[in-house]
Amino acid sequence: MVSKFRLWAVMLLCEAGVFAASQPNVVIIFLDDSGWADFHPFGNPLYETPHVQKLAAEGCRFNNFFVPQAICSASRSALLSGCYPGRTRVFGAHGPNGRGLDPKFATMGEVFRKQGYKTAIFGKWHIGDRPETRPPARGFDESAGLMYSNDMWEYHPVDPEHWGKFPLQYWSNGEVICERVTPEFQKSLTTRYTERAVDFIGRHNDHPFFLYVPHSMPHVPLFVSDKFEGKSGAGLYGDVIQELDWSVGQIIQALENNGLAGNTIVIMTSDNGPWAGYGNHAGKTPFREFKATGFNGGTQSACIIKYPGKLKAGSSSGSMFCSVDLLPTLCRLTGAALPENEIDGRNVWPLISGQPDAQNPHVYYPVSTGKKFNGVMGGDGRWKLHLPHGYRHIVAYGKDGQDGKYENRQIELSLFDLKADPYEKNNVINEYPEVAEKLRRLAAEHKKKFYK
Repeated sequence: MVSKFRLWAVMLLCEAGVFAASQPNVVIIFLDDSGWADFHPFGNPLYETPHVQKLAAEGCRFNNFFVPQAICSASRSALLSGCYPGRTRVFGAHGPNGRGLDPKFATMGEVFRKQGYKTAIFGKWHIGDRPETRPPARGFDESAGLMYSNDMWEYHPVDPEHWGKFPLQYWSNGEVICERVTPEFQKSLTTRYTERAVDFIGRHNDHPFFLYVPHSMPHVPLFVSDKFEGKSGAGLYGDVIQELDWSVGQIIQALENNGLAGNTIVIMTSDNGPWAGYGNHAGKTPFREFKATGFNGGTQSACIIKYPGKLKAGSSSGSMFCSVDLLPTLCRLTGAALPENEIDGRNVWPLISGQPDAQNPHVYYPVSTGKKFNGVMGGDGRWKLHLPHGYRHIVAYGKDGQDGKYENRQIELSLFDLKADPYEKNNVINEYPEVAEKLRRLAAEHKKKFYK
């Protein structure tokens, strides 16, 4: 006869097994320099993107998703750590051998691995190129890809002599497997990342996993595999976007083939807006300015989240939240513990899931460009205050892989009503002085705390 103690123990184990089985998988597809309007249904490009459209039809489209800084390393660090650039001191885009994100700040990889998840990154890392800051040391069981941007190589269009000193390498699980990436190799990047992601899903269909796929594209220089070259009818940029769309479809299909689609959170977005100076090799955004500025054209990214049974299929949301909020929100959904270090993100699941009367827990979000603090956005998503600062503005677009020409401009202390003016055209600081003063005080407090 089974003792009461053994029966109780078996029941506990069964309950634990059920709980473990119910833990959702997490997949984050993070594009590089993709424009807000590059994919249907956000924009209406000349080429088709059926797989992203399908993802939107099965999930929720978020129209007011932001990153705190519109530059590669700062944006990726904010996503993976849940911390603002001012806290981590990860600004701009780090080059080869850069230390990147200090290990004292936990990454999503470390957070999920502590929760018992299998973890993987296949794509562009760009938050550390030293042994202690590469993916194997930052919580990822499997990894493959580039340690930094694909233009940091000998064919750089502006400064090839400088970047040619550092061979662009392709890594796999902590080892360099391609000592010097060639143009032909770059054509295979999107396919390589996708195939590794699909393989990972197939090998871990019986265990919770966190899969991070930060594509190198459509960051310049643009490369596309032979199977998509010339297929979009909209030039090389359209070809690249269609291959990325294919990649999304392959990952979603792998989840479906392995019976995982119903218990997987899929998030697709971009690290920032388009590098618009590259003209026909850049994406599109309806918002003001572009990458590497504090305007919405740089910081506002298209975002789709699919979580069957939790988010209404085919829905659209105007709720505002930021990439730093994804880590704590995913911790809430998976049962993972928050990092021991202080973070800036907050759980915004009530906003994401559309709960009645849900409010953003942030009073404000900071906006920066490199080491320069640009201003703040109110947590309610309506107001944005620009402190006086300089920024680059395009005066002539480049073509076929060459950058354009810019001029330096200045913006005075300015307040924008994003509900009425999401394009930041009309400074309403004189009409709403109380609002401007409140945000100015918040900006001053943030600057004092993080930009000493």
